[in-house]
Amino acid sequence: MKLLITGGAGFIGSAVIRHIIANTDDCVINVDKLTYAGNLESLAAVSVSDRYVFEQVDICDRAELERVFAEHQPDAVMHLAAESHVDRSIDGPAEFIQTNIVGTYTLLEVARAYWSGLAPERRLGFRFHHISTDEVYGDLEGPGELFTENTSYAPSSPYSASKASSDHLVRAWQRTYGLPTLITNCSNNYGPYHFPEKLIPLMILNALEGKSLPVYGRGEQIRDWLYVEDHARALHKVVTEGQVGETYNIGGHNEKQNIEVVRTICSLLDELSPSEHSPYADLVTYVTDRPGHDLRYAIDAGKIERDLSWRPEETFESGIRKTVRWYLDNQEWCRRVQDGSYQRERLGTGEVK
Repeated sequence: MKLLITGGAGFIGSAVIRHIIANTDDCVINVDKLTYAGNLESLAAVSVSDRYVFEQVDICDRAELERVFAEHQPDAVMHLAAESHVDRSIDGPAEFIQTNIVGTYTLLEVARAYWSGLAPERRLGFRFHHISTDEVYGDLEGPGELFTENTSYAPSSPYSASKASSDHLVRAWQRTYGLPTLITNCSNNYGPYHFPEKLIPLMILNALEGKSLPVYGRGEQIRDWLYVEDHARALHKVVTEGQVGETYNIGGHNEKQNIEVVRTICSLLDELSPSEHSPYADLVTYVTDRPGHDLRYAIDAGKIERDLSWRPEETFESGIRKTVRWYLDNQEWCRRVQDGSYQRERLGTGEVK
């Protein structure tokens, strides 16, 4: 297959591309605007592959998207491009509305026109896979509750509201126009190449620099943690084997309080890179909670396990150890992200248009 992947220079998108190039015979067209969160250095390992092409294109730019579809003739779309940081959405929601809603609409319309013009056999095989988040469901109250594919939407932040909107658009294009779509909603991802504004890499890098480890409220928020390489496997399985019109929830079966995650990171750093002065946990500080902060997310991933035989391979314990080791072993990547040089010196990755 030839897969057009939007947001392929981001954290999850780059993991998907690395997985596809390393483990399949599929070809990838990476479409990414290269905002602050897009880092081509995360794709250095696949940049020499003749099955990989990069196109620097904004998904809101219809003319450029039409050119990319016409030139590369993809068999499927995996739509990951999104603004995704909750704090940023609270401070400035406009970019989230533009990218996550208007961008998804634009991509759907270009994909629909392209799909409509395909020969019957290729039309039948075409897929539009929209990658979303469990945050569209809001939060859970009871300790035994889980998000299922039928859970009602109740987004709490501008970010989750914009993703919920994009999910609704995708379903409407499937029902109204017959566009063959699939949707996945995933729990919190973590792993290598994660942008340092997110909880786990922020804690690792702050600790190594002796900075405070800021935890919202008392750190009692619960998240289901999914190792990004497990997620990448699941996404490729959905786009190649999933049933058109279906939604699949993808979770890691690893519910942890935020403070528990931070303390685990501190313990691993005490073991793998001990500080001369004190345990890393002494750096934890509690800060004012964010507005509308959801208390608990937890995914019921039974459907994707039953229908597509996917399960996560990493436990939280194995995945977080791999993650901490990766950040310790890749300080140059971290430095270039932190000082902004990754943006000033873009790697030539594949065929750059």
